[in-house]
Amino acid sequence: MPPPSPSESSDKSNTSPARAQPIWLRWFLRLTLWLTGLLAAATLGLALTIAVALSVAYPNLPDIVDLTDYRPKLPLRVYSSEGALLGEFGEERRNLTPIDEIPKVMKDAVLAIEDARFFQHSGVDYKGMLRAGLANLGRVRSQGASTITMQVARNVYLSSEKTFTRKIYEILLAFKLEHLLTKDQILEIYMNQIYLGNRAYGFSAASETYFGKPLKSVSIAQAAMLAGLPKAPSAYNPISNPKRAHMRQQYIIERMQENGFITAQQAAEAKAEDLNIRTRPDNTRVHAEYVAEMVRQLIFTQYGNDAYTRGLNVYTTLNAAEQDAAYGALRQGIMDYERRQTYRGPEMFVPLPAAPQGVEDAIDDALANHPDNGDLLSAVVLEASARKIVATRANGDTLEITGDGLKPAQSGLSEKAPPNIRIRRGAVIRVLKTPKNVWEITQLPEVEGAFVALDPRNGSIRALVGGFDFEKNKFNHAAQAWRQPGSSFKPFIYSAALEKGFTPATVISDEPLFFDAGVTGGQPWAPKNFDGKYDGPMSMRTGLARSRNMVSIRILQAIGPKTGQDWAARFGFDPEKHPAYLTMALGAGLVTPLQMASAYSVFANGGYRVNPWLIAKVTDHKGRVISEVTPSGEQPRAIDARNAFIMRSLLQEVTRSGTAARAQATLKRPDLYGKTGTTNDSMDAWFAGFQPTITAVTWIGYDTPRNLGSRETGGGLSLPVWIRFMERALKGVPVAELPVPAGVVNVGGEWFYEEYARNAGVTRVGPEGQSASPAAAPPSEERNRILELFRN
Repeated sequence: MPPPSPSESSDKSNTSPARAQPIWLRWFLRLTLWLTGLLAAATLGLALTIAVALSVAYPNLPDIVDLTDYRPKLPLRVYSSEGALLGEFGEERRNLTPIDEIPKVMKDAVLAIEDARFFQHSGVDYKGMLRAGLANLGRVRSQGASTITMQVARNVYLSSEKTFTRKIYEILLAFKLEHLLTKDQILEIYMNQIYLGNRAYGFSAASETYFGKPLKSVSIAQAAMLAGLPKAPSAYNPISNPKRAHMRQQYIIERMQENGFITAQQAAEAKAEDLNIRTRPDNTRVHAEYVAEMVRQLIFTQYGNDAYTRGLNVYTTLNAAEQDAAYGALRQGIMDYERRQTYRGPEMFVPLPAAPQGVEDAIDDALANHPDNGDLLSAVVLEASARKIVATRANGDTLEITGDGLKPAQSGLSEKAPPNIRIRRGAVIRVLKTPKNVWEITQLPEVEGAFVALDPRNGSIRALVGGFDFEKNKFNHAAQAWRQPGSSFKPFIYSAALEKGFTPATVISDEPLFFDAGVTGGQPWAPKNFDGKYDGPMSMRTGLARSRNMVSIRILQAIGPKTGQDWAARFGFDPEKHPAYLTMALGAGLVTPLQMASAYSVFANGGYRVNPWLIAKVTDHKGRVISEVTPSGEQPRAIDARNAFIMRSLLQEVTRSGTAARAQATLKRPDLYGKTGTTNDSMDAWFAGFQPTITAVTWIGYDTPRNLGSRETGGGLSLPVWIRFMERALKGVPVAELPVPAGVVNVGGEWFYEEYARNAGVTRVGPEGQSASPAAAPPSEERNRILELFRN
């Protein structure tokens, strides 16, 4: 074979390197070409998908024009007349806060962790998405790619499902939002809309929930803690998951520093700050739970379910300071009574294991089911003897009870105490810090009470407490409890008698009475005075001051039960609840404390009937007035001004020298008027009284009526509550001197209707109920008829 030509040799030398190319390189080139083609196809597919989405999905996106006037679900809020928050109702606890009122530190914290480039991108942050993708691939720290605008779109209009379709809608909605709204508007919606746990929506509500302070006052550390909640409100909840919440807070502080929002020194200080998370209800809030519930029912009746989402603000007539005074006075009065009762034993017994960790868990479980009740704290006994109790609280505090602090529970410390009464290791008990700053064992009371105060000049409710504790018993005793008023009802019988010729000087027999079955139409009746004693003839003034039952019965017997029933109706009492029998003289009918306050206001204001009212104004969330109540100047007259004046004189005697003499002696002012009330068998204890600017009524009794104790009376139980309240309510109020109305004269130091002065009225009522008057011609035909009926 001839040798190759030079040209052939040259071609072989040129092509041999290609034939020697490594196989891996050829595969790499092919793979690169394949990936490039795949990427091009994916890009084309995405472009087509977006094009289809824009042409099909975009026109079908929700109409977001309403976000230009953002109206989230806002709760119903109830306020005192001064603006103190009394309560709120609604599934979403939210304070709508304009963007310019949100502090910069809060906005910086949110931007640092959620969307640092918020003010640079147009709804979708492509750089942020790439950075998040790389971070997630590297598993450095999982990062999200949703901007604040996208989160607003999702939270307001879309579900939380993680699908490709929903993501497309989210992106498209973000573009639409950015086109329609400004950045500040979008951020404002986000800061108010986002859910942050514990029923708190928006950062303003969350600040109140977790720190008990307004958003404008949060520190860097607190802002960082709140900013960590949107990602997972339950996982980073500082109450239920404090460790995870702290870790995220520390990371957010670092992000704030990295983005230039705070300095290194500020970051270090924020990381070291000790946060006081509010883990229990706010005890500094005005205790007006019963009032808030009354308002809720009234507003719901008018607005239905919209009441809980419209952001209505209801301003009541309540005075916050007086409401606090009423709440404290009633609780103290009930606890004073409770100290005189036999110890009923621990609330439960918990088996405490030997292992310390097991003991802590058992205590935590037990006290979770027996939470604190105001100042009545729950604890578990660790050691118990006749001289000392050692107990532990839910927070781990250990306390010792010795000396006088053991006296209320002596029966439970006796070795002979029954098993369910005896205090021993594992017993769940109640403790109370006394004014002397020592611990005292106590118990949750079974007895209930109510307190209500009105302005007698217009009927506005200034304070109302419906029971010892709303969480323990939601029944509103002030407005709903129909109870016998006992002797506190006597003034209305006396008032009726003044119109029938009786005077404060009328002498009435205080002797025993007996009515057989023929008179009563049922069982024989032998009424008695409370002390079982009888003091013979006395003036009507003395009879009321000393609350003599025989005197009241003889007065009603003289004027007639039907007359007494009709007259009581003038004060707002339901005649059907006060049958026209002589027992009405002892308060055997049924009233509510609120009704009694309204009735006594007639005496206080000079004879006018006032209807209690509570809601003064309703506004929307922007403060625009929806409705407002303006008290009418003139109230309907119930009784003559002369009658009201003389009744005030008689009721003033009760607080000066009678069963309520403690009132003037304690408060050191003469313009106090009122009447004690103790029902048959001491089942109800009342005090109803007033000063011309305020009427107040106290009631104490058991829900299922039973004896309060043979020595318990309205003067001993309810009057002290009234006095404690009045000490606060009348502070700085000048003593009132009431003018003497026309037609009233003073003869020999006693007040009379002018026509009944100088022995012209009924002068006496004898033992048999007969009345007597002088032979002088009476001033009126009606008076003639009545006196003839009474004459021997």
